[in-house]
Amino acid sequence: MSLEFLWYIPNQSQPGHRGEPVTADHNSLATLTSHARALEEHGWGGALLGAGWGRPDTFTVATALAARTTTFQPLIAIRPGYWRPANFASAAATLDHLTGGRVLVNIVSGKDNLAAYGDSEGDQAHRYARTKEFLRIVRKLWTEEDVTYHGEHFSVTRSTVTPRPVVRGERRHPRLYFGGASPAAEEVAATEADVQLFWGEPLDGIAERIDRLKSFSEKLKREHPPLEFGLRVTTLVRDTTDQAWADAEAKVAQTATDATFRDPNRLVATGQQRLLDLAARGEVLDSNLYTTPGRFGGGGAGTTWLVGSAEDVANSLRRYQELGITHFVLSDTPYLREIERQGRWLLPLLR
Repeated sequence: MSLEFLWYIPNQSQPGHRGEPVTADHNSLATLTSHARALEEHGWGGALLGAGWGRPDTFTVATALAARTTTFQPLIAIRPGYWRPANFASAAATLDHLTGGRVLVNIVSGKDNLAAYGDSEGDQAHRYARTKEFLRIVRKLWTEEDVTYHGEHFSVTRSTVTPRPVVRGERRHPRLYFGGASPAAEEVAATEADVQLFWGEPLDGIAERIDRLKSFSEKLKREHPPLEFGLRVTTLVRDTTDQAWADAEAKVAQTATDATFRDPNRLVATGQQRLLDLAARGEVLDSNLYTTPGRFGGGGAGTTWLVGSAEDVANSLRRYQELGITHFVLSDTPYLREIERQGRWLLPLLR
């Protein structure tokens, strides 16, 4: 199975995301386009665009960047509740059609500022039950005509999406990524997602979760092609191992005192708690998984770092690949500089 290497583009309302330089034009079309075009130039497949109320709208940013690139694939994070399934299925199918099949989708079910956009997700069981319905309806709308589905959370009657998503080889529609570490989330992934996206945990934890998800898929009689697996992690790459660790420790020291590193919306969901718990096992796990950044600054994806020379980090990523990881979403700051550095040094070692 071919490998996919994506990056992260910080479509943030405030500058300085995780050490990114603070500039007035940090989220301008020119700046974000420069990132997307650099990704094309340096061998990346595309980039994750995060979602959350109070930041630039993710789908709009993705559409603008897709219009100014030729191969860039936006991995568009979206939330059930912010979108209804038929609205989203139509919008995504249209963008997929216009871009020749470049759309990727990341379904997010974590908490957000629900009241601000008029949503009420309820408890965890409610959120994931709703997400499961959302995924099921969206996939049906992308692959079937005259769809009728009446669920507990969403309904459509005699619904047909036009234009259709691009069909190419085994690709029937945009790939559906999904994250989540709770039992309710893993049930959704095992039955309805295309790719389960893990955060940067040690190899033993990832291996355990892959085995469990495969068992769930079989037990729950998954109807789709086999679930694939991805990893979202920070990769801090330098000329030498010593330089990488010196820079990593300096960056962590800065996060302890610099408010621009902190995430005001940090929430301790199951996945976030797993990352925070890693620090209790040690500052460095496996050969170079740095857990200390999780004690400071923003939480969530990218909280743990793989640190070292390009060879060190490539060796670590290969070990994840041996477990079954085929989709990688990497990043480090400054984002634009690291797109180029890691595109030149790291990606050639992984291909």
